[in-house]
Amino acid sequence: MELGISPIVTSGLVMQLLAGSRIIEVNQSLKEDRALFSGAQKLFGILITIGEAVAYVFSGMYGDLNSLGWGNAILIIAQLFIAGMIVITLDELLQKGYGLGSGISLFIATNICENIIWKAFSPTTINTGRGTEFEGAIIALFHLLITRSDKMRALKEAFYRQNLPNVTNLLATVLVFIIVIYFQGWRVDLPVKSQRYRGQQGTYPIKLFYTSNMPIILQTALVSNLYFLSQLLHKRFSGNILVRLLGRWQEVEGQQGQSVPVGGIAYYISPPHSMTEILSDPFHAVFYLAFILSSCALFSKTWIEVSGSSAKDVAKQLRDSKMVMKGHRDSALVHELNRYIPVAAAFGGMCIGALTVVADFLGAIGSGTGILLAVTIIYQYYEMFVSQTANPDAGF
Repeated sequence: MELGISPIVTSGLVMQLLAGSRIIEVNQSLKEDRALFSGAQKLFGILITIGEAVAYVFSGMYGDLNSLGWGNAILIIAQLFIAGMIVITLDELLQKGYGLGSGISLFIATNICENIIWKAFSPTTINTGRGTEFEGAIIALFHLLITRSDKMRALKEAFYRQNLPNVTNLLATVLVFIIVIYFQGWRVDLPVKSQRYRGQQGTYPIKLFYTSNMPIILQTALVSNLYFLSQLLHKRFSGNILVRLLGRWQEVEGQQGQSVPVGGIAYYISPPHSMTEILSDPFHAVFYLAFILSSCALFSKTWIEVSGSSAKDVAKQLRDSKMVMKGHRDSALVHELNRYIPVAAAFGGMCIGALTVVADFLGAIGSGTGILLAVTIIYQYYEMFVSQTANPDAGF
């Protein structure tokens, strides 16, 4: 699963942008158009999977092509392609109604939650030079308290040990979970009434996170594709000045095949991993903060235009449902919605970005982006479950 969900996320992003910019005409109210659009998105995802698999192998990500051999190279490409097809098929099954939510969201949440649980309770032992330690933060806490005679020193080491997950990282993760869930409840309820049935009233909620986790998903897709391109070029043309400007990479010691950015644009859009890194390179921290906030706000504003959730689209939906906003004429509906929706989209996107940065700076397990995605996805599933429980005849 080397390629993960990158092909299907990238294909979805490109197709939405093409539809939103009217380069391709899609009427989502027509079943035939929806089927064609979904099919084109899957086909594009398959082509991206093949392209990325071939690029990974031919760039030398798995070793020099001459030493690897054509037979092994073809087998690796086939393995990557089959794994990509499994992801696309599972996503299609969930979209067809054989499950809850979307495949992409489920894959992201499962992967991140698995990472958090593993980092908290991993029984793997590692020799750090100070003796054998457990990788899992919770197991390491009890192990240090039992084996060390100086309990205060054992607690300090469990909370602040370097290079391995510690209890502080775990507490930071829990804190971010609580903060995001708290902000999920922030919304403005606009009063609406029915033109068809006299006396029928309701509200149209506009949440602070109006575009939910889409800004961070799009930002993650952008960064992962830039990383992918930068790594490929660096392996082939590491001496080229433009390639080095895009990103310089270095293999992680003791982890074969794992590389981290150490220079260029790829380095500056990657999060600092500790307060020591922030203090040693403050420009990196400031650049990362500015990049996350601006990109999330921009993606959020763009997404409402291409996904059919702008003020004009919402006004059309309300008119089709014969609903009007109380105290306002029907002609002023778009103007009133424009007072809230673009602001909620941009500010909500910036809040998502800010929480991501806070999670990174606090040292939450995984990454700030991953934590934000996991929390928002789990909350969406919670809302789906509550809705299904309240209305069991509606189906998934």
